[in-house]
Amino acid sequence: MRIKVHCQNRIGILRDILNLLVDYGINVARGEVGGEQGNAIYLHCPNLINLQFQSLRAKFEAIPGVFGVKRVGLMPSERRHLELNALLGALDFPVLSIDMGGSIVAANRAAAQLLGVRVDEVPGIPLSRYAEDFDLPELVRANKSRINGLRVKVKGDVFLADIAPLQTEHDESDALAGAVLTLHRADRIGERIYHVRKQELRGFDSIFQSSRVMAAVVREARRMAPLDAPLLIEGETGTGKELLARACHLASPRGQSPFMALNCAGLPESMAETELFGYGPGAFEGARPEGKLGLLELTAGGTLFLDGVGEMSPRLQAKLLRFLQDGCFRRVGSDEEVYLDVRVVCATQVDLSELCARGEFRQDLYHRLNVLSLHIPPLRECLDGLAPLVEHFLDQASRQIGCPLPRLAPQALDKLGHYHWPGNVRQLENVLFQAVSLCEGGTVKVEHIRLPDYGAPQPLGDFSLEGGLDAILGRFEKAVLERLYAEHPSSRQLGRRLGVSHTTIANKLRQHGVGKE
Repeated sequence: MRIKVHCQNRIGILRDILNLLVDYGINVARGEVGGEQGNAIYLHCPNLINLQFQSLRAKFEAIPGVFGVKRVGLMPSERRHLELNALLGALDFPVLSIDMGGSIVAANRAAAQLLGVRVDEVPGIPLSRYAEDFDLPELVRANKSRINGLRVKVKGDVFLADIAPLQTEHDESDALAGAVLTLHRADRIGERIYHVRKQELRGFDSIFQSSRVMAAVVREARRMAPLDAPLLIEGETGTGKELLARACHLASPRGQSPFMALNCAGLPESMAETELFGYGPGAFEGARPEGKLGLLELTAGGTLFLDGVGEMSPRLQAKLLRFLQDGCFRRVGSDEEVYLDVRVVCATQVDLSELCARGEFRQDLYHRLNVLSLHIPPLRECLDGLAPLVEHFLDQASRQIGCPLPRLAPQALDKLGHYHWPGNVRQLENVLFQAVSLCEGGTVKVEHIRLPDYGAPQPLGDFSLEGGLDAILGRFEKAVLERLYAEHPSSRQLGRRLGVSHTTIANKLRQHGVGKE
């Protein structure tokens, strides 16, 4: 039986309690002091039966400073031990406790399965039997602090290890008792990151399809999403290429696996290469001694999204092409071949076929990427669905700002509908957020819609519009004749080019003084 004595924290009270038990011939196998302020004594009495306990209860409470006594199911240390075992057992990654001699003291079920032994056989096994070139005690003595993401090999498989030293309040190395070693499979780290961020990912249902053109794009994307082939998404900036790529990933058989994204635009070649393919131990000066996993390895089994693929350097294009052909690559500074199963989805703002024609992009890579393709139209081509999209962004902005949902004045919607939107949906979202933050009285008016003029189409360029219509048309007619006369230097040739008689052209040339020396 285990009992808890709620008592005063005074000198000698434990002796008085034990004397009572000795008088009745009751053995105490183990005792612990607990409670928030040391005001409880726990005793494990194997030969104490319930009838004795009931008769002794009054005698316990008669001891000065004892407030009460009751039976408990577990001693505090037993509860902690069981809770810790339950928590460690629930983890699907290996956790081991290592002493300063390099021997395993304890391990959870996942670690025992990794080592190929039973949990009760783990204590005393040297870690060096399973881990290659990994002296954990020496590492702990040298660092004396937590180490995260150390690359190690255990039974031939690559893991990222987190090492937490077991240390007293002093910092001397003699005070180190060992370390707790947590192992994460390198090829599943991306999956764990993905599940942490999964709530941020959205599928096709979150893509606004109020426009007929956009609805057609989503229908095509739904058909292509389950196909395990490279996908190329084309569209201007701000059209939602990554959002569509995520939706395709979630709707594919890889939907429960990682989705990783890398924007190739603006990254130096060396940085883009290490981000994408990783590097081996000591690959270059300043590199981490254990090396680094690239996004490809973190995405194992999932989908890798490469934005701005048209700006990839020729070297990166060659490495990406080899991965798409053979399913393998080499980390920077390493000769080891890494084989992975990853679906590649690329996005571009430019026409890759034109880059190929100019020799700025590999044709063989273009054909590898362009197995499946989607084109997202710019917002100016989807204005038939503008009103519902505007309502959505107004609702979203009001929730973020914490204000009531405003109404949109008809004149404001008309202004939005006549803008050219060089930044597309992303620009619309930002403009409406600003408008909601500026409006008062619950109505977004024209003056709250602030639209920059950059990127506006200028069909007449710098052509002067001064004077009346006849003067403007006369200047324009003369400019056309001057431009084309250089290519068609006779009234007959120019007449055929413009589809009028040569007499008409001759009169016009004479009227505007075109063609005279």
